[in-house]
Amino acid sequence: MIFTAGIIFLLLVLSAFFSAAEMSLTAASRSRMHALERQGKKQAARVNKLRQNMEQVIGSILICNNLLNILASALATNLLITSFDEGGVIYATILMTFLVVVFGEMLPKTIAINNADRMALAVSRVIQLITYLLYPFTWLTNKFLFGLQGILHLNHTSALGSQIAQEELRGAIDLHASAVTSQPRQTGAMLHSILDLNKVQVGSIMMHRRNLTMIDIDQPIAQIIDLVVKSPHTRIPLWRDNPDNVIGVLHARSLLHALQANQGRTENIDLVKIANRPWFIPFTTNLLSQLQAFRSRREHFALVVDEYGVLMGIVTLEDILEEIVGNIEDETDINVAGVRAQTDGSYLVDGQVTLRDLNREFNWRLPDMRTSTIAGLVLHEARRIPDKGQVFIFHGLRFEVLDMLRYQIKTLRITPVSFLEKSLSETNQELSTPSEHYN
Repeated sequence: MIFTAGIIFLLLVLSAFFSAAEMSLTAASRSRMHALERQGKKQAARVNKLRQNMEQVIGSILICNNLLNILASALATNLLITSFDEGGVIYATILMTFLVVVFGEMLPKTIAINNADRMALAVSRVIQLITYLLYPFTWLTNKFLFGLQGILHLNHTSALGSQIAQEELRGAIDLHASAVTSQPRQTGAMLHSILDLNKVQVGSIMMHRRNLTMIDIDQPIAQIIDLVVKSPHTRIPLWRDNPDNVIGVLHARSLLHALQANQGRTENIDLVKIANRPWFIPFTTNLLSQLQAFRSRREHFALVVDEYGVLMGIVTLEDILEEIVGNIEDETDINVAGVRAQTDGSYLVDGQVTLRDLNREFNWRLPDMRTSTIAGLVLHEARRIPDKGQVFIFHGLRFEVLDMLRYQIKTLRITPVSFLEKSLSETNQELSTPSEHYN
């Protein structure tokens, strides 16, 4: 009897081992295992190899686990029948159910899920050997299951698709950001921005031509130098005949070198010769491709054109980096007050403020796929040219048109609807509060 009980105990221990192995291999961090493998850790390489063929691994573990549990239950039943006759079956069922569920499943899996990475590394060699030995059985079992799935018209996928893998990564970023106490929103936003680079077009972040500093090359050289000195930018497009005919990009440093070489004299300076050749890119180029192009060409400045070749604006390497890390300001930047917070909870916003800047600043969810500015979004949603004083409500915000310049929206008042509802609720509460009576 003691010998049989010892065998049952050993079988339960082995069952707990396989349960823990199954949970640890399933829950182990993919990214950490890959990082450890690149560091030369052999156990991590085994874990990654096992996870590439999880159907075989799970099949092998389940075969071993069920054999152990069934054998332990059979021995316990035989042992208790000899002591309690027919009642031993009931006692064995109750006892083994408790032992298998608690000590064979729940306890080892709880321990494994809390130490998944470390345990996966520890059990990888044994599970690899078991999988190799039981390969013929698991292969036949999987073939049978695939055929059954085909009969039942069930889809079978053995690996994560790129879209699912990216969503898993986004979820991991959100989980990490929520767990970090120091600037969690900024960290998560930066990581999400990196994943979104291939979805955002340069037309969404470019500086519009209306706000560009451009120089007519036919002006007197002294006037051009004065414009370059007053400009906050180091690279300025040069045009001839009309602003769409950009013939070069003048770098302030190149102009200074030319002046120094000419001993400070402005005559005989050929601006076309010292200017860089303009680099034109379509407005549909995504930020990831443009970032890679900036690196390969070792340039920081590109001119954005539409499908007709008309100049739309410029995009710089700094613009793309700001999409990841937020605004980068230096001593030469001009602080344009495009958004002004009001005491009543609203915001006065210039029509040319970009939607991405507003979403980043206030955590709004304004769609920026069709339009890049807040004025463009209002025009798109209204489906008409609005009148001054007209009010629209969409995307959880109230938009009031304050100023128009012909057909262009100059200024908007934006108020979150939630703030309006809160203010209205507080006002109604004040009105409903009974006043005090004085004798």
